[in-house]
Amino acid sequence: MTRFWTIKFLRTILTLWFVVTFAFVVLRTSGDPVVALIGADALPAEIEQFRRQWGLDQPLFVQYLRYVGQMALGEFGTSLRDQRPVIDIIMERLPATLALGLVAYGAALVIGIPAGIAAALRRGRTLDRAIMAFAVFGFALPNFFLGILLILFFSLFLQILPSSGSGTLAHLVMPAITLGTFTAGTLARFTRSAMLEVLDRPYMRAAAAKGVPAWKRVLFHALPNAAIPIVTVIGLNLGQLIAGAIVVETVFGWPGIGRLLVQAVSSRDLAVVQALVLVIAATMVLANLLVDLLYGLLDPRIRGGAR
Repeated sequence: MTRFWTIKFLRTILTLWFVVTFAFVVLRTSGDPVVALIGADALPAEIEQFRRQWGLDQPLFVQYLRYVGQMALGEFGTSLRDQRPVIDIIMERLPATLALGLVAYGAALVIGIPAGIAAALRRGRTLDRAIMAFAVFGFALPNFFLGILLILFFSLFLQILPSSGSGTLAHLVMPAITLGTFTAGTLARFTRSAMLEVLDRPYMRAAAAKGVPAWKRVLFHALPNAAIPIVTVIGLNLGQLIAGAIVVETVFGWPGIGRLLVQAVSSRDLAVVQALVLVIAATMVLANLLVDLLYGLLDPRIRGGAR
């Protein structure tokens, strides 16, 4: 078991290092951030002074070593645009993204998993077809398009919800629906498939023959044995909590780190972009680690394989 988690930890560190290195190289080879920040009409002397001030005149390898060393100490640099520590800027925006993501994700869990179970229990019937139609709709419809449709209907036509901004629960409704629809549809599809695989197993028929009530057979026999693929989907979507909010926050003007990333990319604020890419990658990696841990708790055979 120790060897299993040691390998997982080393893979996590290697993945994050690769992401940081890739982002660092791509950002510095895709254009001059100095020109993007102070304008192409700036004097050459001003451009050179800005480069020296921020260390952008040094060789790329020297900049990389300095950045990795600072990151190892928990320092993510200073924003070129705002002249403030990057960590302060991210922490100001992070609560808004977490609030949006957790509400959307919680609603998706409450809707998606029961819907998938109901569809499996009513396989081939009207309820099953209706739920799968919703799942395909949520899975296939792009976030930005769904967000625009909601704005047109609830903000322009009905005029009952604000189209952008934050501050009240009303501002949260449409972004949460937009962000959670995809996850709910995905969970419904995978839950239905996982449940169908176990509903006809011998132990389910044995439980029915013993007179176990249907709800107990579903909750205590079928659902635990179908949990592995469901937990996988839950973990993957949890890892996309921040990455998936980028488009939604931009459409609704939500002041989170997804919108911050778009603004930082457009202004080529290197330090902010690098830190946000690392945050998104770390979220995905930690979600995968959590899924691996839950695998061992749900299935003793996986723990035995790890040993």
